[in-house]
Amino acid sequence: MKVIMFLICFAIFLLGFYLMSIADVVTGGEAITFIGGILAVALSIAIPVHILPKFD
Repeated sequence: MKVIMFLICFAIFLLGFYLMSIADVVTGGEAITFIGGILAVALSIAIPVHILPKFD
């Protein structure tokens, strides 16, 4: 189960970096795309740090 959660969190982490990297290309939604990337990275770190220990 920990390996699956690691892969999910890592995928969210990479998605966040991808969103932040394409933020300058998106016309009219640069800020929303960049903030979405920051939130995705924060979520990918918050899941294993705060949520998963409560289920062990």
